[in-house]
Parts: sequence; structure tokens; C-alpha cells
Amino acid sequence: MLDPTMRTIQASLDGLSARQRLIAENIANAETPGYLAARVDFESSLREAIDTGNFAGLQMNTSNSLAATGVNGNNVNLDEEQVSNIETGLRFQMMTEAMNAKFHILKVSMRRDS
Repeated sequence: MLDPTMRTIQASLDGLSARQRLIAENIANAETPGYLAARVDFESSLREAIDTGNFAGLQMNTSNSLAATGVNGNNVNLDEEQVSNIETGLRFQMMTEAMNAKFHILKVSMRRDS
């Protein structure tokens, strides 16, 4: 059974993974005519889940970017996608380290109880 901290970290990792997949799709389709870049928002739903303690209703909302399109109808901005990819990777790393720290705390507390 996961405590609220671990559920929050796990939900963050899930949302960041979904964001990384969409960023990769956006980059792969940077030259595809008519392709609209996609975005993932999970933070607002995560905030609500933390506030209410109900993680069952956690949602990842996907939407198309509202950025202007080019001549071919594509609105992928490679610079923005690369920056977003780096930021998402750093956040994922931070959440992974937070999960590792939580496991370390549990491990240490089990040793002291034995």
C-alpha cells in the first residue's frame, strides 16, 4: 500500500512519462504537414488529488498546441520541444530521486525496528 507521498511521486512519474512520449511524437512529426503538437497536463489533476487525498480520479489531459501553424499546417517548434524535453527529463530525474529517498527512509526505519 502506497502512502500519499509515494502515490504523488508515482503519479508525477506517470505524467512525466506521458509528456516525454508526446514530446518524442512532436519531434518525430516536426515536418509532417498538418500535424499539431500535443501537450499533456497532469499537474492540475495531481494538485486536486493531493488536496482531496483521492488519487483514483487522477487524469492526464492531452490537448493540441494553440501555437500558430506554418505554411504546411504544422505547429511543432523544435526549440520549444527540446527545452520541454530537457525540463521534463530533469523533473523525472528529481521524482526518481525522491522515490529512492523515500525507499531509503523506509529501509532505515525497518532496520531500527528489528
